[in-house]
Amino acid sequence: MSHGSPFRGITGPVLTLGFVSFLTDVSSEMIYPLLPIFLTTVLGAGPAALGMIEGAAESMAAIVKLLSGVWSDRVRNRSRLVFLGYSLSSCSRPLVAAATSASHILCIRLTDRAGKGVRTSPRDAMIADAVAPSVRGKAFGFHRSMDHAGAVIGPLLATALLTWWVHDLRVVFWLASLPGLLAVGLIAWKVREPAPERRALATPPALSWAWPSGALRRYLLILFIFTLGNSTDAFLLLRAAGLGVPTAQLPLLWVVFHIVKMVSSMPLGAQSDRFGRRRVILAGWGVYALVYLGFAAATQPWHVWALFALYGVFYGCTEGTERALLADLSTPSMRGAAFGWYHGITGIGLLPASLLFGALWQHAGPQAAFSVGAVLAAVAAAGLMLCLDVSSRLHS
Repeated sequence: MSHGSPFRGITGPVLTLGFVSFLTDVSSEMIYPLLPIFLTTVLGAGPAALGMIEGAAESMAAIVKLLSGVWSDRVRNRSRLVFLGYSLSSCSRPLVAAATSASHILCIRLTDRAGKGVRTSPRDAMIADAVAPSVRGKAFGFHRSMDHAGAVIGPLLATALLTWWVHDLRVVFWLASLPGLLAVGLIAWKVREPAPERRALATPPALSWAWPSGALRRYLLILFIFTLGNSTDAFLLLRAAGLGVPTAQLPLLWVVFHIVKMVSSMPLGAQSDRFGRRRVILAGWGVYALVYLGFAAATQPWHVWALFALYGVFYGCTEGTERALLADLSTPSMRGAAFGWYHGITGIGLLPASLLFGALWQHAGPQAAFSVGAVLAAVAAAGLMLCLDVSSRLHS
């Protein structure tokens, strides 16, 4: 690989975990966009059941991410937790094909999201440990790019299957098990703990649920403020439909959104290695505020397409860079807990964020809801500038 390769510094474990995420998201996104239709038309459940199932599933994932992150600092081989988490999800998710009631879907989604919770924080800690601090932004950006690539391929593959080969949603769900099983096999074959010093620890750190201190605590609080203005993206699709985007085009709009995230995550993450994490995060939050103000002011369908593409740039700026900064501010012995708190508070914060956004939309209109989201992003950006002193050097 040449010195100028865009993949320079991306180590074997990061490459492998990227392909694991790609395969897992192909499997997941073959099912997830079709799940509301299957639940309401095939199983006869209503929108309330869908909301309850998804809310419970995401809450489960947020809580388990915290638990798993803290626990992963006590084990010498985080790859076992990663294997367990991906196995739970990959083996449970296709069972949607055998479901005959909404309660079955609830159990499957809870198991799937529990698997995501088990694997996410240990996996992110492994990525941070597997590369030099000077390329952490690129490494996390690469991983997010592979994840989004799977989110592009999965819906397209499901659409192709339903258009030309099969006519039963259950068959598509069973076929979705194949990339998931390939992901689990790849973990068993290739993924190993990348930090030998962790395996050599004679005494693992004590199990602690203490709230992080110092700069890490301030960073997590700032992220929580931002999360309060960052409700579920389902509201963006609802706004798109209200502005005249045909229902048949909504999946295509979602694919375009993921393509932008896919192509922007690695290069923008790499920019944080060069220009600093805080600058790139601030740029992303600025884009977010502009997008939300744009959704408040939009009047035409073409506005939605442009805003969704720009919204993908926000993810490219922030998803990998936020994780890289978290790794910079944490120590190797407590890195799993740091990622656990990160995923926990951002996941749990989505519930009040969505409730606030929905209440504002219902009582004051979408313009007010999107405007408040933009204001909270600006408040979080001010907090990041004023309350978090991130030096130019990278913390190991």
